[in-house]
Amino acid sequence: MDFTPTEEQTAARDLAARVFGDLSTPERLAAAGSGTDAELWKALCAAGLTSAVEDVGLLGLVLLLEEQGRTTAQVPFAVSCVYGLLAVGRHGTREQRARLLPALRDGSAVATGAFPDRGAVRAGADGRLTGTTGWVPWLRDATHVLVPDAHRILWLVRVADAGTVPVVTTAPWAAAELRLEATPAERLGSVGAYADVLAAARVAYAGLQAGVCAGSLARAVAHTSVREQFGRPLATRQAVQLRAADAHMDTEAIRVTAYEAAWRFDEGLPCASHVLTAGWWASEAGRRVVHTGQHLHGGIGADLDHPVHRHFLWGRQIDAHLGCGARLLEELGAVLADEEHDEPAGPDEPAGNAGHSEPGGPGRQSVHEERRGREEQGEQEEQGEHEEQEETA
Repeated sequence: MDFTPTEEQTAARDLAARVFGDLSTPERLAAAGSGTDAELWKALCAAGLTSAVEDVGLLGLVLLLEEQGRTTAQVPFAVSCVYGLLAVGRHGTREQRARLLPALRDGSAVATGAFPDRGAVRAGADGRLTGTTGWVPWLRDATHVLVPDAHRILWLVRVADAGTVPVVTTAPWAAAELRLEATPAERLGSVGAYADVLAAARVAYAGLQAGVCAGSLARAVAHTSVREQFGRPLATRQAVQLRAADAHMDTEAIRVTAYEAAWRFDEGLPCASHVLTAGWWASEAGRRVVHTGQHLHGGIGADLDHPVHRHFLWGRQIDAHLGCGARLLEELGAVLADEEHDEPAGPDEPAGNAGHSEPGGPGRQSVHEERRGREEQGEQEEQGEHEEQEETA
């Protein structure tokens, strides 16, 4: 495996670092409150960073979200890319892609998702949804929300057609409760689309957590290097060094597991256990790192207006959004147990693909090949429809 970014991914990451570094300042974050920083979101879309996600794949998105996490930039970048651009691009029909993707690329439309599935939404025979979900991140600023029903079929709902109730969460993510009552919706993808989108979302949030932790640790190192106690910088004390070292190792573990899961996802390799491993590290280790960052700041870290406190809030919120480490570990154990009972591969089948049907399983193409294949398939279907109409006439 090779996690070295391509030239395209590197250019997108460097551009994102500049945009987030220049515009996501503590002053602007304070002014944005719990809503979207409209100017920053406009700058990201104008720079082509939202539309670039279709070309750089999930690994490229992880690199971009790391840069967002370093500054805790107040924009719905992760949700709109995962539940909008990637979900529609991978599972939408040709008509849905033509209708929805342009607005998602330029940021005039923002998508979010009611994930993970809690079985609270029912779909009627007419395609209308009824039920109430838990909190949905960035729902107050979204135009569309991706909703799985009780059978894990995905539906795309216009937020204007649904009811929303604002919810206060640990991190200021403009969250709300989604209330559906015979709400019109359009189906997106097949039954397997849910697992695919959930896997992409978990990896994306792991990448975001890697950035949040890196930013928290960087602030802690800067603070302890200049803060003196008894005439010596705090950074010279062994206890501080050990805690910072542990936090660094945890951050690197989050990063490398997210990279591996994203790489396997993009390459079409089995990745169910890798996705859950990345989620577990992001949840468990991420919580440790942001606690360390706050503790190394002493009393200043408890100041609600201090930048490091935002990292603490974001780290805890990502932990909650991923489902907490214990739940992810239980799910991972079930996946590993299933893998042990899989039948051995046949003579013409690679051993690593035996018995797997998770997202990124056998037969899947790379992200670019798959995209071209869908377009060619759509053109063939359209041509077939024209021929059928001519024969009828």
